Amino acid sequence: MRAIKDSDRRAAASAGGHQREVWSLRLYVAGQTPKSVAAFANLKKLCDENLPGRYQIEVIDLLRNPQLAKGDQILAIPTLVRKLPVPVRKIIGDLSNTVRVLVGLDLRPRAGGEG
Repeated sequence: MRAIKDSDRRAAASAGGHQREVWSLRLYVAGQTPKSVAAFANLKKLCDENLPGRYQIEVIDLLRNPQLAKGDQILAIPTLVRKLPVPVRKIIGDLSNTVRVLVGLDLRPRAGGEG
């Protein structure tokens, strides 16, 4: 049995290798504002439809824990951070543009091919 190289993992990921991985998502919000509530609802729906049983969402309320914004360099809220699978990706906003979020999370290829 051979060891799996990083390049093999990247190739598997680009070929849909994310299929069985558990996705670790962190949503930064500021209280229960309409935008924060909408972002969580949109994220939950998107995950239920595209990653059923393969995701975990951690909601971080920066009104309660403002110091946590520094670790992920959060400059605006709501912000979604995909911690796993790597690479880390960030999406700012209420996550209502489903196609943009799917592309941003690398769940759907960008329109027009590469780049």
